[in-house]
Amino acid sequence: MTKRSALSLSAILLLAGCTVGPNYSGPPVAAPNAAKAPAFVRAGDVPVAAEPPVAHWWEALGDPTLSALESRTLAANPDLAAAEARIRQARASLRQEKANLLPNGSATAVYAHAHFPGLNLGDSGSGDSSNGGGSDTSDINLYNVGFDASWEADLFGGQRRAVEAARANAEAAQADLADTQVSLTAEVATAYVNVRDRQRRIALNRHSIAMQEQMLALTRQRYAGGTASRLDVERLSQQLDSTRADVTPLSAELEAYLDELATLTGDEPGALDQTMATVQPIIPLPPAQVAIGNPAALIAHRPDIRAAERTLAADTAKIGQADAARFPKLSFMGIIGIGGTSPSDLTHLDDFTALLAPQISWSFLDFGRNAAKVKQAEGVRDEAEAKYRSAVLAALRDAEDSLSRFRYRRITVATLARAKASADAAADLSRQRYAAGTSTLIDLLDAQRQQIEAEQNLSIAQAGLISDFVAIQKALGLGWQAGGAAPAAATTTSR
Repeated sequence: MTKRSALSLSAILLLAGCTVGPNYSGPPVAAPNAAKAPAFVRAGDVPVAAEPPVAHWWEALGDPTLSALESRTLAANPDLAAAEARIRQARASLRQEKANLLPNGSATAVYAHAHFPGLNLGDSGSGDSSNGGGSDTSDINLYNVGFDASWEADLFGGQRRAVEAARANAEAAQADLADTQVSLTAEVATAYVNVRDRQRRIALNRHSIAMQEQMLALTRQRYAGGTASRLDVERLSQQLDSTRADVTPLSAELEAYLDELATLTGDEPGALDQTMATVQPIIPLPPAQVAIGNPAALIAHRPDIRAAERTLAADTAKIGQADAARFPKLSFMGIIGIGGTSPSDLTHLDDFTALLAPQISWSFLDFGRNAAKVKQAEGVRDEAEAKYRSAVLAALRDAEDSLSRFRYRRITVATLARAKASADAAADLSRQRYAAGTSTLIDLLDAQRQQIEAEQNLSIAQAGLISDFVAIQKALGLGWQAGGAAPAAATTTSR
């Protein structure tokens, strides 16, 4: 190698520490005013707890059956298994990209037999020769054991950018798993509340049907005795049929929610019918305080935002990976082997063949192909940044909306609770009047029917309140497991 060639090679090797492409400096500020706000502006009269929320937020409802269903979901849901498989794929891809930074070597053992017609190798001892028909032939045996290696120097950091992108993708897959846990735990809680609500309303409807049947029978007796009109009979009959009709859609919804709950826990539809057959008298209400934190913590905690941020980091690194392809490549190939024309030559360790071949390649005349790939990578990165901004804004909106619904639902529940208390008092007064002989049984049954109707309305509102509480947990991204959340990026706020 000449002195000029050596200097050229040294100059190229000095570039090995160079890494092209933009360095990732963290996600953009998608909601500049959110970090300044101490809490969501429309939290209203929702009590805010100062302590950080626990991961298993559903335990705050105090329902052992719900907690057991959540545990089964986190252990057996196939969507979680798929997300975990994607994590393993991403981690394997990261290991592969790291390995690409290292040389690639392989060992070979070769035996070859060659027959050369019309060629006389003389008495070299390397094969057999014979004459036939005026032509010479020779046979040669070749034995060789060797090792070859190849390595491409990462001059401009393209492979290092590939490792950076693979690492970010693995972290995004981890965040996707946490996001799946958030969604599934919220879906289980919502389906469970709907099951309990339908069961309670069906039981109340059947009680109301029994009382209305009794009222209709008494009214028919009065009509037969001439103390009631046909209109009274028809009105009560129509009311009874309407109440009976309400049971049918409730029963269909109950079966659908039971099937949904079973599949969410990884079971077949119908697997929970016996487990959930017992009607729970009272739907567990959310706690008096709701831990919500602040918008800045929301941006750091929600797994879907973390996944979007990690995807942005990966796509930023891929720009450098594409940009490095525009520059020269330096690769090395080396071969070491021993052997000869007889098996004994394999024992001559001091007689080996060695080859070292550096190679420089540069596809400078590609008519803009690599430049187009860089532009494409930049477009993908810009799309990822836009998706990150959208994810942050959507998260803030979800949190604001869920808090607003929760606030106004609390007012509705309080109003209906007062209506239920009034209906209870009216039914108690009617019972006292009937016992004193100043009111009829029909009046008492009608007061009890109104009491049941008030209880049904309150049950609907309470179920909605719990569903809104679940929506808050989902909006704040609190359903992950303690060991299942992806670590926050160095550029983002950690938990």
